[in-house]
Amino acid sequence: MKDAVDTPTPDTGRAGALAVDPMALRTWLRLLTCHNQIEANLRNRLRLGFDTTLPRFDLMAQLERHPKGLKMRELSRLLMVTGGNVTGLADRLAEEGLIERRDDPRDRRAYYVSLTPKGREQFQVMAREHEQWVTSLFAALSGQELGQLWDLLGKLKQASGADK
Repeated sequence: MKDAVDTPTPDTGRAGALAVDPMALRTWLRLLTCHNQIEANLRNRLRLGFDTTLPRFDLMAQLERHPKGLKMRELSRLLMVTGGNVTGLADRLAEEGLIERRDDPRDRRAYYVSLTPKGREQFQVMAREHEQWVTSLFAALSGQELGQLWDLLGKLKQASGADK
């Protein structure tokens, strides 16, 4: 991206504004398109292969990473969705015996959710397939290209303030 300029720009008329870089916008649109295509592919494979959804898979993935369980508020934050969305998913997964709820002994209003043995087993099967699917979607890139993409996306993530 171009550096800030000290004089008013024709695009904004403001001093210190970044000069417009059409390649930045084109790159953003390509990144967004790739994300949407990859996500649609994974959603379809989860639906066809396991009769499940990406949100259910993501919730189970978070619980797999936290074997002692998570409070619903923590789960909402990690999934970046509202509490209502998580509650609905958790209700259905609990009905299917894939997760369990445990009261929080320090807060009567809160409870923890965690995978049941059945849920952990089911998630591990899905996770192995998911890993293969993602690997196949990135197979067009060499190891070096994948490393470069990782580094560049890390740089972009840091610059965007996503880590703040």
